[in-house]
Amino acid sequence: MKNYFGIKEYFLFWCICNISAVKWPRGTYTLVKPKSGCPPGWLDGWRLQDNEDGSCNKNFVSPGHHFFGYFGKNMKFSYCTKDPNDINDEGFWPPGNYCILKHGISCPRGFLRGSIYWDDEDSGNDNSYGGTLPSGSYTRNTRIDYCCRKDGSFRREIQLPTTKPFYLLRFTSYCQMVKGMYVREEHVRFDDEDANNKNTVAGNYPYGAAGRNHDLFYCYYF
Repeated sequence: MKNYFGIKEYFLFWCICNISAVKWPRGTYTLVKPKSGCPPGWLDGWRLQDNEDGSCNKNFVSPGHHFFGYFGKNMKFSYCTKDPNDINDEGFWPPGNYCILKHGISCPRGFLRGSIYWDDEDSGNDNSYGGTLPSGSYTRNTRIDYCCRKDGSFRREIQLPTTKPFYLLRFTSYCQMVKGMYVREEHVRFDDEDANNKNTVAGNYPYGAAGRNHDLFYCYYF
């Protein structure tokens, strides 16, 4: 018996095939890890930051967030890094207004480099880390390098894989729109060292950083 596709069925089949065929852009870079996990074949890592130990700790994370990690008096973020040897990729990151995390010598094409430096707790510092992390410095304090771009409107949908949830970060606008995905903004405030605070930023960095306590705004796509 022969199978025949009607026009509607063929169009649906064509759409599904084309959506599922979208791959992550080439190169190596890091994204914040959601509860749903990393894309297949990516490398895991984590960083625990010992935040201010004073009784007035002001750490904050959006209720109902989707981060994989621990968020209480200290912050433990987890990360997903695209394996430099992964060849299951294609093309480049599309123009828009958003940030990712840097991994390796340079940012992917079209991005500008920057960094955030956290002055973590001085007394009894319990900073720790494991696995593969974004470029930066992970000692008693923390520096993470970012790649940001603003060469397109956040309203213009960009195309990225839609098979699993993921995070980008806000840059100079609201959350970047992604084709076929819903987006939810999630806010994290770090209560950094109170005494002689040395928080700094450099270059192009995600929206909300700078000051005695860094605020970051993450865009969760699902």
